[in-house]
Amino acid sequence: MLALNAEVNPRRCRMLGLAGSVALMTGGLTAGALPVRDALLPSSGRAALGLVCAYFGLVLLIAAWWWLGRAVRGPRPPTPRALLVTLGMWAAPLVLGPPLFSRDVYSYLAQGAMVQARMDVYVHGPAQLGGPLATEVAPVWQHTPAPYGPVFLFVAGKTSVLTRLDMPAGILGMRLVALLGVGLMIAFLPSLARRCGVDPSAALWLGALNPLVLLHLVAGAHNDALMLGLLGAGLVAALGAMPARAAVLVSLAALVKAPAALGLLAVAVLWSGALRGRGRTARAAALTGAVALATTVVVTALAGTGYGWLGTLSTPVSADNWSLTSGLGRLSGALLDGVGSGLGDLAVPAWRRLGLVVTVLAVSWLWLRRAHRTRLGPVYALALSLLAVFALGPAFRPWYALWGLFLIAAAAPDGRVRRWASVGSGILALGMLPSGSPPDGAQLTFAVAGGALALVTLWWMFLMSEPAVLPARTRTAS
Repeated sequence: MLALNAEVNPRRCRMLGLAGSVALMTGGLTAGALPVRDALLPSSGRAALGLVCAYFGLVLLIAAWWWLGRAVRGPRPPTPRALLVTLGMWAAPLVLGPPLFSRDVYSYLAQGAMVQARMDVYVHGPAQLGGPLATEVAPVWQHTPAPYGPVFLFVAGKTSVLTRLDMPAGILGMRLVALLGVGLMIAFLPSLARRCGVDPSAALWLGALNPLVLLHLVAGAHNDALMLGLLGAGLVAALGAMPARAAVLVSLAALVKAPAALGLLAVAVLWSGALRGRGRTARAAALTGAVALATTVVVTALAGTGYGWLGTLSTPVSADNWSLTSGLGRLSGALLDGVGSGLGDLAVPAWRRLGLVVTVLAVSWLWLRRAHRTRLGPVYALALSLLAVFALGPAFRPWYALWGLFLIAAAAPDGRVRRWASVGSGILALGMLPSGSPPDGAQLTFAVAGGALALVTLWWMFLMSEPAVLPARTRTAS
């Protein structure tokens, strides 16, 4: 077997990840989140083979990313430019393939079409739209109002026009919007990392080449990419002594998805540092709030969507959601029903409310701690706050972890937090089927078979040919 301290060849990791990405895309052609007219029965042979192929590629991609992380931490780490080339190669097959791991892209297009038709997306679900596009939306969201802000709905509305040509054009349009967000993340992540004292290559590895970015922002085309890109741009502006611009950008991020509003805390803290005199904290908070309010009013007026999203922020909570609080609620409910208390139905709502209270307390504690210990900078405090929202919130989706992981990559010092973030990313990347639907026993078997085949392939490849290490005499940094 390979020595644990062997130097990793980034170029070999690049090719291994490319092979994984191609296999994942190929498997997605029959097992992905396909349009209804193209979807196969999960029990069909082609769908089963596609699932095996997809999980085979997924495990290869995660392994390539993990070994590339060893190269980044090694004596001759790859440059940021080399990492971006690797990211482009890994992402290219996924851009050309079908949606993976979620059907949310169809919801985006349907909600955008509703905006174009002047329907109130904060009152009605896609079922109100009707027609072929609405049938693509997952049944659980058919009657669910949109939880997104006016910035995203405006963009989705313009993009949905492409579906009048055909569905692939609409999907590609939404994917290009997501790629715009990923591009912003990549553009501002190195600068954000330098300002926070973190190596840009390490930040790109964890925050941009992360499998969760590839699977859910690129392949899944989630609007979290646009939110994170605008948030990163705003934080760089705040650290660069442009607080008003920062407040506008972070507000725009929050008008894509609401969790980004926590970024205004970081803007206010950094703005207060640029002020002089007494009461600068209160003045900075007031200025940040005023800019955010003005941005919200102007953007909402231009988009014409109204403020209904403020009342639909709990929309992502589906009945079968397995967040931490929902899981504890179901367990408690079963115990209460078991003793005949008749209170079982109250358990899940109670635990979700408790989770929200604990989240508020955790976020408050983090920012109070930041005020007394300067080692916890505002970007790092924001990262931990967003992770708390992900972990304790009422809804659980693997890509929600990127809210905090993106900023952990930029601001967390080398140590335990970064290690746990990388381990968690690899685990979460395995947590969903390519179709985005809940798995049955047979599908789990095929997924495990694909992953096991990848592990056997990796074992054989590294044992027999040792392609991931460089001889001592020819060590180079790609």
